[in-house]
Amino acid sequence: MQYPVYLSGSELSGRMQFCCESVNGSCIKSSWSNSIRISMYILMVCIILATVAGNLTVIISISHFKQLHTPTNFLILSMAAVDFLLGCFIMPYSMVRSVEHCWYFGELFCKIHTSTDIMLSTASIFHLSFISVDRYYAVCDPLRYKSKINTFIILVMIFISWTIPAIFAFVMIFLELNVRGAEEIFYNHIHCVGGCFVFFSETSGVIASMFSFYIPGFVMLCVYGKIYAIAKRQARSIKDASSQTQIRLEMKHHISRSRERKAAKTLGIVMGVFLLCWTPFFFCTLPWLDAQQRKA
Repeated sequence: MQYPVYLSGSELSGRMQFCCESVNGSCIKSSWSNSIRISMYILMVCIILATVAGNLTVIISISHFKQLHTPTNFLILSMAAVDFLLGCFIMPYSMVRSVEHCWYFGELFCKIHTSTDIMLSTASIFHLSFISVDRYYAVCDPLRYKSKINTFIILVMIFISWTIPAIFAFVMIFLELNVRGAEEIFYNHIHCVGGCFVFFSETSGVIASMFSFYIPGFVMLCVYGKIYAIAKRQARSIKDASSQTQIRLEMKHHISRSRERKAAKTLGIVMGVFLLCWTPFFFCTLPWLDAQQRKA
């Protein structure tokens, strides 16, 4: 988050640039050299292209090949669509804001962009949570998996993953619930013309962090921990089986469970990387951390 700097007339120099030159209270533009800006743009464009291309590949693959039309893959398809939209419609504008420290797209679009950003980021975490639940039943209760996790249940999961984050994000931003209780701090010390800020008061920050990250993340960690423990126990029981006939009879089920465990392991790695990337952001935005920094 960038903070505006208010300077006296004697401190204003020709070398300092503002987002809106003719407007009082304008945000200060970044003072990086052109070489640094170009390097940042190149790096961020590569990340955006990789995000779009990777998720588009998943979308096309699942949509095109009929053998991939399974309930689990529909959930993965929906998550890929979320991340694809993030790469197409959120990351490019955030890139410009991050490099220039200015917002050139208007106040209304700032609210739409912020709301959509929160919605899609939260929806992505919700999808990962539901995928972990799907893998839990596939690995831990394979005989009743198809009866418990069918197409209708997956569609309900997808519906929840899109609608609940959308309602939460747009209501919070457009009704300005995120700044309630801290209006004076935001409008007097943070807000400036030509900027677009993601700001949360202490109460709204705790609610948003718990809803968007900590509760879904805790659910995922518990579920995947349970999957790991059960998969390890299953592998040990198969290894210790003394009857050759029993081993042969269980071979087909073992192969199926092995595939499910491999899929769960892959998705566990994806979840781990996702949590690794998001944890620093949510940790640094905790209100108690900001309070300690202000005291220091």
